[in-house]
Amino acid sequence: MTTTRTSIRRVTVFTGSSAGADPAYARAAVDVGQAFAARGIGVVYGGGNVGLMGAISTSAREAGAEVHGVMPEALVDKEMAHPNLTSFEIAPDMHARKMRMAELGDAFVALPGGIGTLEEFFEVWTWLQLGIHRKPVAIYDVRGFWRPMLTMVDRMVEEGFVTDTFRDSLLVVSTPRGLIHALEDWEPPTPKFSAEEAPHA
Repeated sequence: MTTTRTSIRRVTVFTGSSAGADPAYARAAVDVGQAFAARGIGVVYGGGNVGLMGAISTSAREAGAEVHGVMPEALVDKEMAHPNLTSFEIAPDMHARKMRMAELGDAFVALPGGIGTLEEFFEVWTWLQLGIHRKPVAIYDVRGFWRPMLTMVDRMVEEGFVTDTFRDSLLVVSTPRGLIHALEDWEPPTPKFSAEEAPHA
């Protein structure tokens, strides 16, 4: 039996506007950006030119990938918009920004980051559970960065708040090649609601 491969043209990336304390985070972001470019996969992200956001966008762009940035108007100056992107859109607010990033991407991946990265990741993973989208969601784990969060998610499963099926839908990878293969081989879980019942974002 053949596995249905998901068509991935662009991946929406959530990651930090800071570089973090460990240089391994920036190296990982560069590696992922280059791997996407080599596979012909574009990047959708928050549009900044700082931290891990800048590392993955610059590496992908320099390697020949299309990179699309989306930034809310209030953060254009604060996050230092990247000057060399395929496209750059200014959204009226954070809600519009996240919706546009979700529309542009065929998959989602969270690299190390802070509160904003967590918020963006959990929102799109929740949307998958609710049937709002049918796109793969992945965690890129650098040196165990995401393990404490995943331990908490596993506790939610144990306590009956998250189903095993939904937990299993989350991809957890730690190499660029593994990430791309996991995204392409992913199959969506049964949503919590039917298409008719699913709330609209």
